[in-house]
Amino acid sequence: MKYMITWNERPQGSPADYENAQKRILEVFLQWQAPANFKIEVFVVRVGDWGGYMLVDCDDPLTVHKICSMLPSFVFEARPVVPVMDAVRVEQEAIAFRDAIDAGTA
Repeated sequence: MKYMITWNERPQGSPADYENAQKRILEVFLQWQAPANFKIEVFVVRVGDWGGYMLVDCDDPLTVHKICSMLPSFVFEARPVVPVMDAVRVEQEAIAFRDAIDAGTA
């Protein structure tokens, strides 16, 4: 399953609190290694902001949850995603099913 993980900085407090949070984030992140079942496809940070995006392929939602729990200074959101052409295909199937019901032929 692919997941789009986004993160935003959690409100802290004083400027010193933000500085300390930045130091701790980098300290933890630089020690981190992605698990074998956590394939990172895209990993980017928003320019001029403390947040970003990571597209991953992972077969275990608990691994994704663990990653999102690693840095409490951020608010994480992990959303399952599918390729657009797969989504279009099943949307067309749903439309055909619905149209068949509307036509009284289902």
